[in-house]
This record gives sequence, C-alpha cells and structure tokens, in this order.
Amino acid sequence: MTTTAPLGAEERTHPPAGPADGRRAVLRRIRPGNGFVFVLPFLLVFGLFMVWPIVQGLWMSFTDSSLALRDTSFVGFDNYTEAFGDPDVWSSLGNTVFFTAISSVPLVLVALAMALLVHSGLAGQWAWRLAFFAPYLLPVTVVTLIWTWLYQPELGLGNQLLDTLGMAPVGWLSDESVAMWSIAGLTVWWTVGFNFLLYLAALQSLPTTFDEAAALDGAGAWRRLWSITLPQLRRTTGLVAMLQILASLKVFDQIYILTKGGPGGSTRPVLEYVYDVGFTGYRLGYASAISYLFFALIIVVSLVQFRLFRRED
Repeated sequence: MTTTAPLGAEERTHPPAGPADGRRAVLRRIRPGNGFVFVLPFLLVFGLFMVWPIVQGLWMSFTDSSLALRDTSFVGFDNYTEAFGDPDVWSSLGNTVFFTAISSVPLVLVALAMALLVHSGLAGQWAWRLAFFAPYLLPVTVVTLIWTWLYQPELGLGNQLLDTLGMAPVGWLSDESVAMWSIAGLTVWWTVGFNFLLYLAALQSLPTTFDEAAALDGAGAWRRLWSITLPQLRRTTGLVAMLQILASLKVFDQIYILTKGGPGGSTRPVLEYVYDVGFTGYRLGYASAISYLFFALIIVVSLVQFRLFRRED
C-alpha cells in the first residue's frame, strides 16, 4: 500500500502553471502601445498621400492659386461663388447625372441576369464566368481602342449592322444626342463583370431550404425567383446600386479618351471640367473649389443611399 505525501506549503500556494497561466504571462508582457508600431507605416502613408492632399486642396480652393503665377493670395469664398454661377459647371454636372442614370440601372439589372443565368446550372459555367468577367480586367485604354473601332462611322461594326438592316448610319461619337448613350454602352460592357461577381457570390451563399420547400409545394421557377430569391438579394442589390452610382458619378477616363467631352460639350463630365480648368486654364484654386463642391455632393448622395437602405433593412 502506497501513500502520497501531503503537498508542501510552496506547492499549495503556487499550483503548477497551466496553458491559461502562460497566455496571461504573454499578455502581461505586451504593452498597450506596441500595436501602434505596426500601424505607424500605414498611418504615415495615409497621411502623406490622403490627408495632406485633402487639406492642401481645401486650402487651395480659398486662394487664387494658378500654374501661371507664383504669387497666391487668399480670396475667401470667391471661387465657390463663381462656381455656383458658372453655367459650364451646371452643364457638366448635368452630363454626369445623366450618365449615372443611364449606366447604373443596366449595370445592376444586367449583372443580376448574368449571375442568375450562371447560377442556374448552365453548361460550361467556367466559360460563361470567364466571358462575363474578362472585360473588367482590361485597362481603359484597351477598352476605348476596341470601341473606337466598333463606333467608327465607315468601317465600324455598329454601322455595318445598321446598313445590313437597311438603316441609316449613326454618328456614335459625333452626334450629341447619341454620344453619351454610346459611352454608357461601352461602360456597361466593360464594368458589369464586377457586379456580376458580387451577385454570383450572394446567390451561392443563399440557403436552399426555402427554394426546395417552395418547389415541393408546387411553386414554379419564376415564382420561386420573385418570391424567394430576389427578396434574399435585397442587401446585395443595395450594395451594388450604391457602389455603381458612386462609380458612375466619378466617370472620367473613358469619356476623356473617347470624346474629350465632345461633341459640343455634350459628354463632358464634371471631373473633366475640373481637369480643363486646372490644367488647361491653369486655375488651380477654382478647380479645387469645383472639386470640393462635387465631393460634397457625393457625400450627400452616399448618406441618402445609406439612410434608404438602412430603413429598408
């Protein structure tokens, strides 16, 4: 028969260390300020390339800063007052809003249709996914070069198809009533792949129990789509719509390369007008004022969208 010796006083007061004690010892060695060291590089880059340009641009909007003059003087709100009375600001803003309206709606609806088509189990899904998403990977210069040839008046595919149908040719980029629609069509083809991926990821994450239960109750495919699938995609639709509206409001690249705001300023967005004022007219202070007015408009649109989607949720 063996007996165990009673615990000594030291063992009773200091029990053997376990995993929890080891974790507490590590946490005690971590100082509260250590995390700041890891965040500091990001803060430096963010402050240098984001915060400082924003502050510098805001100050510039209150001056008569110019690329043609060295001396700069404070002019207060004169630039903002001039911007509110500038008809070119309002016309370019109207072009921006019009482009946003005619491009955002199809970019949401077409992306949803493409995602539903792929998610339905269509044969060769990898090929469809590649075909839908590949244009989004192309740089803007390549996209505009492709569509410049498609919109070419004499040899372009667009007018050749119209000629085959016995219709008159169209000045896709030279007609003021058509040019913005042509740019919107290019934008839909180019960027719809990103929204398509968002919708496809949302569809693949939806639970199948509701759809299966409705099918057992005799609901058809269209009924299940309208009553089950689309309501579950409400959050995704809100996200896609918000991102797309903000992206369309900031349009610049494809319009500047294709038409440079023409014909007759019918496609010039507000950001291109800012570019023209600042780097062609050399009025950096006035261009900064227009930029911050447009920035304020984007903030207002974002807050309104956020409030509407939050209320729906």
